[in-house]
Amino acid sequence: MLNKGKGRNLQLVAGFFCTSGKALTLTIALMQFFGANTSAQAAETIVVRIGLLEESISLAELQKAADTGVVPPSLKPFTQRLSEQQRRFFLGGLKMPVPINVVSINRLLNTQLGTTILNDVSTAIVRKDKAGLQALRAGFVLGSTAPQGLSVLSFIAAYPSKYLTINLPQALIVAGGLNTSFWRTQQFMLAIAPRLDPRQPQMAFSFDPSQEGSAQVQELNLKLNDPLRVRSIPVDVYWSTAATLEKPVIVLSHGLGSIRTDLRYLAEHLASHGYIVAALEHPGSNAINTNSAILGKNSILKPQEFLERPRDVSFVLDELEKLNQTANNPLQGKLATNKAMVIGYSFGGATALSLAGAELQLGGLKQRCQNKINVLSLGEGIQCLAQGLPENSYQLRDARIKQAIALSPTTSLLFGETGLSKVQIPTLVLASSADKTTPALTEQIIGFTKIPSPKWLVGVLGGTHLSVKDPSTTLDQKEKLNTPFSGGEVVGDQATDVRKLVNVVALAFAAQMTPEASKYAAFLTSDYAQFASTQAFPFRLVTEIPPDAMGLINEFGGNQVSQP
Repeated sequence: MLNKGKGRNLQLVAGFFCTSGKALTLTIALMQFFGANTSAQAAETIVVRIGLLEESISLAELQKAADTGVVPPSLKPFTQRLSEQQRRFFLGGLKMPVPINVVSINRLLNTQLGTTILNDVSTAIVRKDKAGLQALRAGFVLGSTAPQGLSVLSFIAAYPSKYLTINLPQALIVAGGLNTSFWRTQQFMLAIAPRLDPRQPQMAFSFDPSQEGSAQVQELNLKLNDPLRVRSIPVDVYWSTAATLEKPVIVLSHGLGSIRTDLRYLAEHLASHGYIVAALEHPGSNAINTNSAILGKNSILKPQEFLERPRDVSFVLDELEKLNQTANNPLQGKLATNKAMVIGYSFGGATALSLAGAELQLGGLKQRCQNKINVLSLGEGIQCLAQGLPENSYQLRDARIKQAIALSPTTSLLFGETGLSKVQIPTLVLASSADKTTPALTEQIIGFTKIPSPKWLVGVLGGTHLSVKDPSTTLDQKEKLNTPFSGGEVVGDQATDVRKLVNVVALAFAAQMTPEASKYAAFLTSDYAQFASTQAFPFRLVTEIPPDAMGLINEFGGNQVSQP
């Protein structure tokens, strides 16, 4: 049975939250706002709207439709306007449980991502007063206390208004973005590290690695030509006179359809601390290539590019070693190319993992993609382009790469079942929970479980795919529509906290290859992630997946996933 009395629901919430100060405060506020001691009922009648047409249906009728899979007569004129897939999604989704508990949903709604979720859902809910977001929050929190957990039906039953008007087409769009994978990801991020105890004093650190270093950063622009592969590779080298052979060379690999300034802020930060950073541009998958593809002049990505990108990095290391030995060159004697670190973003993350030793295993990818199974994200669709490669496995490791960082990488199809288990160096993976392009659960988290230790997983609750990018490269996002597959990006000033964290963990990770390793080790811990967390972005950092969080992965469908 669905809980219809909101007073009873609020009492249940109070029991769940008795040990959480913020949650208890929310519960009391909801009780005061909606009058927990009144006999008023939650939503009993749903008004469905498509364009100018409206039709009412009772909650009981909607429950029956969910149980039988039969569209009620009153809604048939509306559902006939939907595709068959939309009709199935509508009926099947009514009582499908959302895999997140009441404590987690409350914590999530107190973040910037939670505010975004409420704003998105509000576009599908028509409310004539000013309490819309508070009502939605109540529906989520109280609905999650129902015996069967949070679902569309339990949300409606808990919604604190007798009538609930739904814009059905918009509701289907919003629901498409808030799918099972999305909720599993949020639950996972909240489960992999304990909450901060507000009664405990904040931790203290002897210095702040997010601050700019003392060295003055200089930039050297190179254009390297590889005659054997007929590729011209632009490279921006960020360096300072503080650079020494004690510190590794760091190579940056950008995402698909982007440019070498993807991570300019990070390059400058690392260089200010005495590291030499080489940001290269991959000619077969940069913005120039993508813009040309849009004009129909070439394909957006040739299969061979999955092999050429790692080779680009190896070629750049070869050329940097030559500069290291060139008299009167400002970089002479400063380039430790034999102990390099690679940092890759998105498609560049897969490039970084390949250089770290992950083996491309394309047999399963070819079968899945040739069968034309619908892909769930742009990241999966891009990986399917690798099916044009002639062999089923490729090993592209460069032994000079001693550490790798993969920011929001694509891994779900490229590396098969065991390809990531062949990584041979310390690896750090960053995942953002609201990433639509390379969804965290399928593209980073499951892949992380297959990488051998030592490894680190950094989770950004509320971060999106572009949150880690340099603000100069995300200026176009203001005009992008928010859909289940794109848009809604948290970038620019909104993502300052995320980029600050990237600066810290990248610097601390690079320092593990230097005599300063112990000095920076504290910044690669769960404690530091908790310390650095903000209201907008709770951060997580683990080296292994805790058993309870691992259970969430297995429930999602990763039964074949196991810790190495």
